[in-house]
Amino acid sequence: MPGPSLRSGLASLGLCALLLPPAAPAAPADLTAPADPATPATPAAADPEASPDPWAGTFELYGFAPIRTTGTTTVRGFTADTDLWLGDLIPLIRTTGSARASVENGRLGLLADISYNRIGDDLSRTSPRGPYTGKATVTSNLGITDLALRYRFGERESAVASPGRWSVIPYAGVRLVYAGLGVEAEIQSDETQQPLRQRQGELSKLWAQPLLGTQATLFLSPRLRAFGRADVGGFGLAGSRDLSGNAQLGLGYAIGNNTDLNVSWRYQGLAYDNGSRRSNGFTNYQNGVELGVKFFF
Repeated sequence: MPGPSLRSGLASLGLCALLLPPAAPAAPADLTAPADPATPATPAAADPEASPDPWAGTFELYGFAPIRTTGTTTVRGFTADTDLWLGDLIPLIRTTGSARASVENGRLGLLADISYNRIGDDLSRTSPRGPYTGKATVTSNLGITDLALRYRFGERESAVASPGRWSVIPYAGVRLVYAGLGVEAEIQSDETQQPLRQRQGELSKLWAQPLLGTQATLFLSPRLRAFGRADVGGFGLAGSRDLSGNAQLGLGYAIGNNTDLNVSWRYQGLAYDNGSRRSNGFTNYQNGVELGVKFFF
């Protein structure tokens, strides 16, 4: 057992402990104090509710290969008829090019579609009359530019999406049409009895048409989608006959996360006549295969 001195010391320590005030609580850290520059900052966690970029766009390079082209060209009342299959048309192509693009913010956007074709000396026929033999050639420059305002229903356009995802995009705007046409007819020479070519005239005209259309997409699998497009322009506002239109149906397959290969069947028609006594005008009807590469941004 401890002796009297030890018991006396322990009693003194206990009395001191009772008399000492309690320890003050630790002060909270100052949250407003500047961080120590030597201490690396912890990156903030990403906001899971952050909204996607409202801007999006597409760009497509495409080529239209009409299996058959039919039409008429009328210059100063003289008419030549054209009926060409693809094999006849390809050697006559001098220049061709076409592209589409779109941009949107939210659901509202703009689209553009530009195509130009220059065809030289295609073989045509006329109704034999007088000195004419019934043979003719037609040269043509045809450029079409569509500019329109569009509104999207459904999901944003993309190369890859879940099956069943869809979009429908109606649009309205203006179609600019440029036609440069020339006609030469063969006539029978009275002296030599040999056919000669005689220039019948040229038509060069640029005009605008009101344009209404729609396009739609439906995903059949994550990388395969069906799409369609149809439009009509003109409505007879620029002449006694002024009408144009397209109808298209096809499939697109994603070869990456933002690139599609497209193949479709397309019908395109254009008819114009100024309605004069010696009229100028033309018709052009084409149907065939369109191939394209489309990029999504």
